[in-house]
Amino acid sequence: MADNCIFCKIANGEIPSRTVYEDDDFRAILDLGPATKGHTLILPKVHADNLYELPDKIGERLIPVAKGVAGLLKQKLTCAGLNLVQNNGEAAGQTVNHFHLHIIPRYENDGQKILWNPTKPADEELDAVLSAIMGK
Repeated sequence: MADNCIFCKIANGEIPSRTVYEDDDFRAILDLGPATKGHTLILPKVHADNLYELPDKIGERLIPVAKGVAGLLKQKLTCAGLNLVQNNGEAAGQTVNHFHLHIIPRYENDGQKILWNPTKPADEELDAVLSAIMGK
């Protein structure tokens, strides 16, 4: 736990939250600035600034926890779908340096846009990116 991390304090119960799920490793809370009704954050109780620092044992448990929380939200709020969003770094929209996963229930005509503008790179550009990633 990091001393100056607000999400560590929330995840570990030092700051009150609207908790929808908790176990030994995670606390899932309602977001105070929700994109939609039921917008939930899954917070690991152990501190990691981002995905790259997240301990593997916590990462292994994350998707089953997210699946359970998502199922709860879908059942209780009857949303039409949901988004899982996880940002790493300021350029990607991360505003709190504590790994967290957003579960955002989606409703017909909810006015939210969690999209990107697809590009159309040439085959040569895709091959160059693949080569850079794979070290060829």
